Amino acid sequence: YTECMLEKRLTTIKSFYHKHKRLPSYEEMLSLFGVSSKNSVFKVIHQLVEQGLLKKDGTKLAPTSRFFALPLLGMVKAGYPILAEEHKKYLTLDEYLIEDPISSFLLTVSGDSLIDLGIYEGDIVIIKRQQQVKPGEIVLAEIDRQWTLKIYRTDRATGRPYLESANSNYPPFHPNRELAIHGTVQAVIRKLH
Repeated sequence: YTECMLEKRLTTIKSFYHKHKRLPSYEEMLSLFGVSSKNSVFKVIHQLVEQGLLKKDGTKLAPTSRFFALPLLGMVKAGYPILAEEHKKYLTLDEYLIEDPISSFLLTVSGDSLIDLGIYEGDIVIIKRQQQVKPGEIVLAEIDRQWTLKIYRTDRATGRPYLESANSNYPPFHPNRELAIHGTVQAVIRKLH
């Protein structure tokens, strides 16, 4: 199959997956592709497996993370308009945003203490589990048995750690008993609509 034809077949499979939350069977692919030859379907599947978009899980097909990749078409200026150039490659958002998937998880932000950093109520943050952090990092912390997202700081005079907001309506948070760091914010995800 040519690259253009293979991309059309992949788009058809992705549309089916989006609608049904599963890959189509070989029989369904015959109908979807409008072909009568099972050999045509096997060729498409073979190419998609070779490209790392699908994998064989025993006798079943399964999507890989690359299957869900979106095209990264190039750059666009946010300043003065320029002629856009298309440099097509594919990027999966999980690979781009999540450095270490095994030690990462998501949290939904509640509150406005980090708005000056562009982190708003309803945003989703990607947290990497770690306890060793540097001043200035945004951390998931437990301060006196209360969980929060704040900026990790250390007092210049005493060297004692505390937490700081990115909103002038909040004071610094100094622990009365304990401060435990459980992770750092690696990325923020926000839907605009």
